Amino acid sequence: MIRMAVAGAVGFVLVFLESYLVMILKGYKTIEFGGISPFVGVWAMNFFLAFAILTHMKLWFDERAQAREDAPAEP
Repeated sequence: MIRMAVAGAVGFVLVFLESYLVMILKGYKTIEFGGISPFVGVWAMNFFLAFAILTHMKLWFDERAQAREDAPAEP
């Protein structure tokens, strides 16, 4: 549940970072998304990207913690 909330916020921030990058590179003053539907589409792509990265990080941390528990204690 926390991953979904974080991915939603990160996806929203990424939309604005990407827009800002396009404005700088192309020399635009504003960005027109063309309505709410294209904006939500871009946000959804960013959401799933962030969610996939966060899921991978969670699995990596869980695997690492399990490896530490299974490791023999040092004398």
